[in-house]
Amino acid sequence: MSQNFNRLLTGIAASALVTALGIASPAFAQTATDSTTAAPTETSGADIVVTAQKREQKLQDVPISMEVVSGQKVADFAAADFKAVQNFVPNMFVQQTNGNDTIYIRGFGSPPQNFSFDQAVSVYMDGVYAGKMRQALNPFFDVARVEVMRGPQGALYGKNTPAGAISVVSAGPTKTFQAALTGTYNFDLKGYDLTGYVSGPVTDTLSLRVATRVQDQDGYIKNLANGNEEPRNKLQLFRISALWEPSDTFDVSAKLELSNYERIGGLGVSTPDNTEQRPTLVRYADNYPLGREGYTNSSALGSVTANLKVGTHTLTSITGYSWFNGAVTNYFDQRVPGTGQVIENSVANKYPEDFHQFSQELRLLSPTGGVLEYVVGAYYDKSTYNVDPYLYYNILAFNLVSLNQTYFHQSARTLSGFGQATLRPANGLRLIGSLRYTNVQKDGTFSGKLLSGQPFRPLTSASGSIDEGLVDPSITVQYDVSRNLMLYAVYGRGSKSGGFVSNTLGTKDATFIYKPERSRNWEAGFKSTLWDGRATLNVSAYDTKFTDLQTSSYSSTLQTYITGNAAQATSRGVEGSLRIAPSRYFDITASAAYMDIKYDKYPGAPCLATAQGPAPAGVCDLSGRRPPYTSKFTGNVSVHGRVDISDYKLDGTAILGGRSGFFNSDDQSPNYGYQKGYAKLDLRIQFAPQDERWHIALIGKNLTNELTSGSAFRLPAPITTVSRAIMFVEPPRNIAIEAGVKF
Repeated sequence: MSQNFNRLLTGIAASALVTALGIASPAFAQTATDSTTAAPTETSGADIVVTAQKREQKLQDVPISMEVVSGQKVADFAAADFKAVQNFVPNMFVQQTNGNDTIYIRGFGSPPQNFSFDQAVSVYMDGVYAGKMRQALNPFFDVARVEVMRGPQGALYGKNTPAGAISVVSAGPTKTFQAALTGTYNFDLKGYDLTGYVSGPVTDTLSLRVATRVQDQDGYIKNLANGNEEPRNKLQLFRISALWEPSDTFDVSAKLELSNYERIGGLGVSTPDNTEQRPTLVRYADNYPLGREGYTNSSALGSVTANLKVGTHTLTSITGYSWFNGAVTNYFDQRVPGTGQVIENSVANKYPEDFHQFSQELRLLSPTGGVLEYVVGAYYDKSTYNVDPYLYYNILAFNLVSLNQTYFHQSARTLSGFGQATLRPANGLRLIGSLRYTNVQKDGTFSGKLLSGQPFRPLTSASGSIDEGLVDPSITVQYDVSRNLMLYAVYGRGSKSGGFVSNTLGTKDATFIYKPERSRNWEAGFKSTLWDGRATLNVSAYDTKFTDLQTSSYSSTLQTYITGNAAQATSRGVEGSLRIAPSRYFDITASAAYMDIKYDKYPGAPCLATAQGPAPAGVCDLSGRRPPYTSKFTGNVSVHGRVDISDYKLDGTAILGGRSGFFNSDDQSPNYGYQKGYAKLDLRIQFAPQDERWHIALIGKNLTNELTSGSAFRLPAPITTVSRAIMFVEPPRNIAIEAGVKF
């Protein structure tokens, strides 16, 4: 990350905040007057509008098991990434590591060990596909809502959505002047988080919105090597949005987002490998020989969306460009668990990455309300990806020091056509059929080089090409029993293209390519609105099967990563949500999920820690076993209450989210690799005038102070002189104060 880019984004962010104050001040009095005359409004669960099916629809009318997290809730709890919102969405889990974070839905996701994996849960930023987590590293910034769709979404969302899709919709320009500035200081992380935006009309047909976020916060783990609290997070985000509406039949919106993120320090701590998980908040890691530990990422995301009325139809074009450049540097805690002894650094790595993507989507939407509705379209993208890791080994048992670098390059092209038709043969009945065909072409090369020392493993090279045609159909039957009760049943398929092993020493042509994975989903459920719209109850049951599930896991026996395909895996379960809002002064929302998941067939897998007897070459059969990172039960309860005090109001929101125990190591060790069940409580208490021109709030996260780990693995001998477990610890309790003004 260049210092110039860092300074540029900081300057842009600071300028936008100053602009917000400077522009807004003259209009403050008028805005305040208008606000006091408007009656407060509340949005019920039945009124939430989503675009999950490429049209604006009420959530209760969409035949998909999904959760919607409002932009207000994201802002209230200062959520910056997907990990921060997983407690709001049952059956969604984010695996956190020093390298790649991974999203799992219903137990399925693409493991972080192989950097070139596309995600099985794809993210769409304002309609632009983001298949790599680096593209959407800090997505929750000035957002309108986050739509989480569970299960295959292969037809309308298309590329690489066999497990689910997440659509992040940012806030757009407004036709009236609006501005806000919010500042948060975290007492435990000893740092600040500033956000602000300015939005409003420039002319009768053009509106603009400028938003920014600047964060600088310390970490929660003490590094005894340098005295720092790690990981320290420094973030600068800037987005400008424009909406041009020259006529009733044509409009264009454009958005450009720049981000700069720096994480100084690591998350991994040493613990014993023969006891249950005992994560601590102390580590010892020096910065040798690959430079400062941490992560840097600079990125840009741009989109242009145009809508043209063609008779009674709407033609939509979405053009996107995405780029990121960054590197993660990992050292591991050098402490011997239970002692004050520090051992010599045994292994370190650094992963520089560079990615470019251009995409274009065209779709035609029919008018609604007739016997037949449809959407047809085409999609194209082209991308390049490079990752060139440095791999360092200092193995005292072999008197060996080795510094290697591998080089991986991939170019890819996707071309697909899709369509969805809705037929209304009878009153209240809808038959929905969808189909997408996708052709994917990829070329990849891999090679390695010894930079210094002695060879640790043989240096190899590989190359390959992929040309695949994937078909994803779906059929949905939807029936309105009454105005307030809808039933639906879905059969759908999803797929994710094959790819290449990108960062494993010893990769050869024979192990370079892994196959595409495919999913099949049966689902049925209902959505109901009760109590004159003051309550909603939604329930769904599903059966999802994956074939050729793409996997990558660390084998302590072989001391390397094994990347390939598991034969089959099945997830079955039930998901439900309930919202009750008897008045604008009180509401309660509860969501829960039960999941039963297992590998149906998985020969040739890395052995588990509990494997009995000799295992040839460290390879076992995991058929019938539960995959890691999957809990049987997940759920959350959110309670909001409000009390009016003359011209002021006191708001309180408490969110309790939790899950049952799960294995969070690849080898499923019942000791260091098992995270016990937990519940974490977040709380926000806010005081403000009725018109909300300003507010002050106290925010507490993880008030139950549950010390949990996102993932774990065993660092074995002879890689290290003392075998131990490394755990990536999640934040403990932290409390912040927030103040904000609106203009």
